[in-house]
Amino acid sequence: MSVWDAGPEDDEEAGAVMRTVQRQLKLWRESAGLTQAEFGAAIGYGEEQVSAVERGRRIPRPEYLDRADEVLSAGGRLAALKEDLAEVRYPKKVRDLKKLEADAVELCAYNNSVIQGLLQTVEYTRAIFNARRPPFTDDEVEQQVAARSARQKILDPSTGPRVFSFVQCESTLRRPIGGRMVMRQQLERLLEVGQWRNVDLQVLPLDREENAGTDGSFRLLKLRNGATVAFSEAPLSSRVTTDPKETTVLDIRYGVIRAQALSPQESLAFIGKVLGDTKT
Repeated sequence: MSVWDAGPEDDEEAGAVMRTVQRQLKLWRESAGLTQAEFGAAIGYGEEQVSAVERGRRIPRPEYLDRADEVLSAGGRLAALKEDLAEVRYPKKVRDLKKLEADAVELCAYNNSVIQGLLQTVEYTRAIFNARRPPFTDDEVEQQVAARSARQKILDPSTGPRVFSFVQCESTLRRPIGGRMVMRQQLERLLEVGQWRNVDLQVLPLDREENAGTDGSFRLLKLRNGATVAFSEAPLSSRVTTDPKETTVLDIRYGVIRAQALSPQESLAFIGKVLGDTKT
């Protein structure tokens, strides 16, 4: 069994939560008169892993807290800590993005390298993070996959009155990330989400003579207070800006990209054709 790595040391929010969790776990274990080795054996973890959790070096998985609560007869007090850890187990930049997405009334995204994160299947996401060089550890891959999957809940219409517009370059539909079966499932997912009433999904074909998105992928979040946040993606970093001069440029560019792309109805037919090609 394993636990997740804790977030960066400069993540104050995660640090405060982790200090509370590690303090509670240690107090309950010591009150029960158990050593770290004895406690680890009782819950199915090694002494080193128990020590890492109590020193704040690792974030315990939900099942770790469930077993600790049971073995230490905590009456649900330790299991309840899962709610506190539910968010901080993800990297801070993911939590910050998730909060912004929750406050958005409109989200627009253009992607020309991979399928947009909110639209990815778990298998496709895992293939992307497994391909990273230098490689992530297995735990880091699963942490990243879980974080991205958690963000996708924002697409559910019941989470709030917001609309989504996605434009995918045709190249992202034909790049077989994860292999043919993974791509089939991914294309099927696009066809499913593209029919939701709060989602407009468009494809920008490669045969277009004009493409305003050659500079790279970007996102626009239009918030309830009227502000716009823009994300421009690049290797090793993502640039975030709220400067109206810059967000206006990207907003105009996105409008042009949408006009150059196929309509949502044409795009679903196009995706269906690409899906058919993967089965031949």
